[in-house]
Amino acid sequence: MPDFLLNALLAGLALALVAGPLGSFVVWRRMAYFGDTLSHSALLGVALGLMLEVNLTLAVIVCCVLLAVLLVTLQQRQPLASDTLLGILAHSTLSLGLVSLSFMQDVRIDLMGYLFGDLLAVSPTDLAWIVGGSALVLLALIPLWRPLLAVTVHEELAKVEGLPVAAIRLALMLLIAMVIAVAMKIVGVLLITSLLIIPAAAAQRHARTPEQMALGASLLGLLAVCCGLALSWYQDTPAGPSIVVSAAAIFLLSFAWPRRA
Repeated sequence: MPDFLLNALLAGLALALVAGPLGSFVVWRRMAYFGDTLSHSALLGVALGLMLEVNLTLAVIVCCVLLAVLLVTLQQRQPLASDTLLGILAHSTLSLGLVSLSFMQDVRIDLMGYLFGDLLAVSPTDLAWIVGGSALVLLALIPLWRPLLAVTVHEELAKVEGLPVAAIRLALMLLIAMVIAVAMKIVGVLLITSLLIIPAAAAQRHARTPEQMALGASLLGLLAVCCGLALSWYQDTPAGPSIVVSAAAIFLLSFAWPRRA
C-alpha cells in the first residue's frame, strides 16, 4: 500500500473511532447546527494560522475551542434564540475566513482541499495530529460518559443530583471542537458534521443501549472510511466527499435492515 494511502486510511479510521460516541451525543442532543458552526469557523483558523505563521492544525483547534467557549457564553447571556446565534456565527466566521484569505496574495493554498477535504494529502505530521487529537478525545470521554448521559437524558434531574451541568455541557462542546479541528483535513470544512451525524443516525435505529449506539456508529464510520477511500482510489473521486457519500449509502441501507425489536 502506498504511504500516502496508508496515512489516509489510518487518519480516517482514527477519526471514525472517536466520531462514533461523540456523534451519538450530537444526535441525542440535536447539536448538528452547533457542529456546523464550529466547522465553518475552521476556515477562519486556517487564515489566522497562515497570518501568524503557526501550525495550521493548532490554529484551527484554538479557533474552534475559542468559538465553543464564546457560544456557551453568549447562549447564557444574550436574548437571541440559539439557532439564530449559531446561524450568525457560522456564516460570519466562514465569510471572515474567506475574506482574510483573499488578502494574502503571496500565500498559495488549496482552498477546495480545506472546504471539501484532502485526505490523500495527509502527511505524517497531519496523521500525528489526527491520531493524537482523537486519542485525547476518547480518553476524555471515558470519565465523562456517564455524566454526559445523565445530562442528556434529563438535565434538570442531573442538576438536582449535583452534577455540574454547565461544565459538562462545555466539556462536550470542547470535545466536538477538537474533533472538528482535526477532521478538517479529512472531509473538509463543509462536510465535517456529516461524519459525526450520519453513522450515529444509522446506528440509532438498531441499538438498544447508548453504548451499542456509540459502538455501532464507530463501526459504521470505519466502514464508510474504507468504502470512501476505495471509491476514491479506483474511481478517482474526491476522498472526503466519497466518505460522506459512503456514509449516506450506509444510512439508507440501514432502513432495509430489519429493526431489532
